[in-house]
Amino acid sequence: MKVLGIETSCDETGVAIYDTDAGLLAQSLHSQVDLHAVYGGVVPELASRDHIRRLPALVRQTLSDAGLGVESLDAIAYTAGPGLAGALLVGASVAESMAMAANIPALPVHHLEGHLLSPLLAAEPPSFPFVALLVSGGHTQLMAVTGVGAYTLLGESLDDAAGEAFDKTAKLLGLGYPGGPQLAALAEQGRAGRFKLPRPMLHSGDLDFSFSGLKTAVLNVVSAPGWQPEWAADLAADFQEAVVEVLCAKSLAALKQTGLKSMVVAGGVGANTQLRARLDAVTRRRGARVHYPEPALCTDNGAMIAFAGALRLAAGERPVRAPGVRIRPRWPLAELFSPAQI
Repeated sequence: MKVLGIETSCDETGVAIYDTDAGLLAQSLHSQVDLHAVYGGVVPELASRDHIRRLPALVRQTLSDAGLGVESLDAIAYTAGPGLAGALLVGASVAESMAMAANIPALPVHHLEGHLLSPLLAAEPPSFPFVALLVSGGHTQLMAVTGVGAYTLLGESLDDAAGEAFDKTAKLLGLGYPGGPQLAALAEQGRAGRFKLPRPMLHSGDLDFSFSGLKTAVLNVVSAPGWQPEWAADLAADFQEAVVEVLCAKSLAALKQTGLKSMVVAGGVGANTQLRARLDAVTRRRGARVHYPEPALCTDNGAMIAFAGALRLAAGERPVRAPGVRIRPRWPLAELFSPAQI
């Protein structure tokens, strides 16, 4: 089964083709970082317009790289939400139109499920069941995963997600867009320990997260009399240390609570080198193992959408063709726990 995947939820235009027999055949990705950098963040209207410009060419390029025509496809999967409404409409319109013309199914995919399943594309994929840590710009959740579509929410962020806190803290330190990777790079130049930052909800007794207070603590430091800009690298290191400590502690608690020995980490923050190193160390001591997607698959991409769509179809899901374009900019996470209903 060959599935074309389209991802346009925010500021990356991603297209890929996944074959259930041969694996990932081809993928193409265009990042809008340079487009939005001058504004210090994503401008939704510009994002939508750039998706319109880039997507047709990326679809043609991906099909060509795979040596396939549209007639060789068995289905088209696309990100239906959550995300920017205009950006989602671009990908959904192209996917639904192509599917209708080719008389094949179009499958709406939840963006988070794409991230959740992306570690299964690695050279040494995990086996079900496992604990999943989804950690990105908009979401921080822990889940128990027993199969495709079989997810149990263990804990989630009550306010700012980890990636969002990274981005906001980067702005406080005067870093450019995208802030998260720049803050992580700055932290590598600093030494943790200069500033005493909180570890929000570290001892809350549950698996929920909260990072807004940590961001506010950074604001208090940089706003205090006597702040020196040359301390920015040390503050970035202390901030990153606090986030990593909380993520690792909650992840270990989730493994203990579920009794599982396998874990996956997905989402943009999952590419953070300090988080990976610390998780590997602490889980190894507990006799567990952590699996990650390839670094290129940590950010938004078409491969994870094609793969998630293929797994859904292989599991027996049969999308019903409906009039119009189906998107869910605010797709509740709870609806991810059963086959998509849009």
